[in-house]
Amino acid sequence: QVQVVESGGGLVQAGGSLRLSCTTIGIVGYYAMGWFRQAPGKEREKIGCMYSNGGITSYPDSVKGRFTISRDGAKNTLSLQMNSLKPEDTAVYYCAARKFDVCVDSWGSGDYWGQGTQVTVSS
Repeated sequence: QVQVVESGGGLVQAGGSLRLSCTTIGIVGYYAMGWFRQAPGKEREKIGCMYSNGGITSYPDSVKGRFTISRDGAKNTLSLQMNSLKPEDTAVYYCAARKFDVCVDSWGSGDYWGQGTQVTVSS
């Protein structure tokens, strides 16, 4: 049984930093992983996708220069370092893994999703 487990969310003041981590259990082989977020009343936004070799898709303008995704393949872990946080970064953050080592624009029910972790940035 595949599991995707996130950790590290919480409450932080604007300008602060948080680091989210995600670990996969039960996936073998090479696979892509990604971070997403969804704020109340808004559509899910993809933050970035990382291939097993460390290649990464571009970040959206909303987080570019502030967020960094990294991966530890040996530990099946994907991290999201978030700096200079803003109130508009408040959202539930999700980690996901794919069955294949392919990053795509649209991820869905065929992928493996974590339960989400709340990040709240106060002004």
